[in-house]
Amino acid sequence: MSSNASATPAPASDATLAEIVATWAEGVAFEDLSPALVENINSRVLDILGICAAAAPLDTSRAVRRFAASQGGAGQASAVGVAGDLPAAQAAFVNGVLAHSLDYDDTHLPSVLHPSASVIPAVLAAAQAHGSAGQDVIRAIAIGLEVSVRLGMAGYDSTAQNSVFFEHGQHATSICGAMGSAAAVAALHGGAELIRNSLGVAASMAAGIIESNRTGGTVKRIHCGWAAHSAVTAVELVRHGLTGPPTVLEGRFGFFQAWLHGTFDASAITGDLGERWSIEDIFFKPYPANHFTHAAVDAAAALRRAGITPEDISSMVLGVPAPNLRTIGEPIDVKRTPTTAYMAQFSGPYAVAAGLLGGGGLEVGLDDYTDELAQDPVRRAIMAKVDVVPDPECTAIFPMQFPAVLTAHLTDGRTIVEKVLANRGGNENPLSFEELTRKFRDNARRTMTTGDMAALEEGCRILETAITVNDLFTGLTTVDPGHLQK
Repeated sequence: MSSNASATPAPASDATLAEIVATWAEGVAFEDLSPALVENINSRVLDILGICAAAAPLDTSRAVRRFAASQGGAGQASAVGVAGDLPAAQAAFVNGVLAHSLDYDDTHLPSVLHPSASVIPAVLAAAQAHGSAGQDVIRAIAIGLEVSVRLGMAGYDSTAQNSVFFEHGQHATSICGAMGSAAAVAALHGGAELIRNSLGVAASMAAGIIESNRTGGTVKRIHCGWAAHSAVTAVELVRHGLTGPPTVLEGRFGFFQAWLHGTFDASAITGDLGERWSIEDIFFKPYPANHFTHAAVDAAAALRRAGITPEDISSMVLGVPAPNLRTIGEPIDVKRTPTTAYMAQFSGPYAVAAGLLGGGGLEVGLDDYTDELAQDPVRRAIMAKVDVVPDPECTAIFPMQFPAVLTAHLTDGRTIVEKVLANRGGNENPLSFEELTRKFRDNARRTMTTGDMAALEEGCRILETAITVNDLFTGLTTVDPGHLQK
């Protein structure tokens, strides 16, 4: 796809894109999923629930719990931090908000979607409401992640190496997440007709703009929650008799016309569908910071493991893909002197300092990104030694990876170069279930007991054996004591 391309027609077939996707989804069986893919999805459930536990005390989390509890309705599903069940759509909303609130949820490359934060909350809420078993939940999550990613990739401009959704100010994570989540929830309950109609209805609910990234506001945190809520609601509406247009995706007034002005790549949706899982390209986030900074953490950590200390270094040059420079390296004076944790999450120099000093979790964790540490004199002294520049090798790899090359000039005259060309947590450098368990513990220990964490770890590890998913929420509904429950 290029920015000047005309609308790409649907494949030569009488079936519409939504019908093709729905037919494929209906045909997916749990037995079709490899053991590695099942473990991948189990790990994502654990990852998302750990993030939700860590995010529970945020002011925005408390706000959405108060909102959801005020809506009333019959209890059907669990929400993190809410004692007592909520209606499924409201539970999906709360959990989706928490899942995306720390910018710690997984990322698909190169679309830069965060699909699990909407799909998993939506599926878990619907599964609780209808008593779905673990194997059905895993199958539904696989379908939802795949649909989200493929719709996101249909709007990816390979020439510009960017998402057209983002260029239009649209948050593809929530827009495509609503659609993928709807397909997932529908797959729990029925076949192709329900899935196709649910896509048709959810398209009228998909939404999200990213102006808050530019000028502030906390609204972005609700985007994945709204996507999950929309999905559960859309499927229930279809189950009660509502229908959607069969040409909802490629139609003259359909999804891609509305969002991308009709410019999209249909082959990204249908090409090798059923032959390859795009889930393999969804990167876990090992560190709670902008994904562009992760390779810098790893490169600096490699220096630390080699015995290099901050005192040994006279200066450093961090090479990154040219498109990443404006996000994590400019203006350099600001990136060297962040004043808040949020600013530190988007600072290449801070990532180098954090990796060089080491921290919690898998290398650095949430405790390593605080307002106090952003202004810590030791870290400021390290950051002052770091220049951030475009690197041709990194630029050539981007956006399939977010690489970094760190060159350290030492006080003894030596120069050491550390290259990290494949992101940790991605398809070329994956995280094991055990490593993700370490991340989970670093997150969940803030609000959960050791026993509850162990039970959740085991429940996710063998999710395919579960009769229901209710037990996953044991210990999660009271993670923010002293604040509003239901």
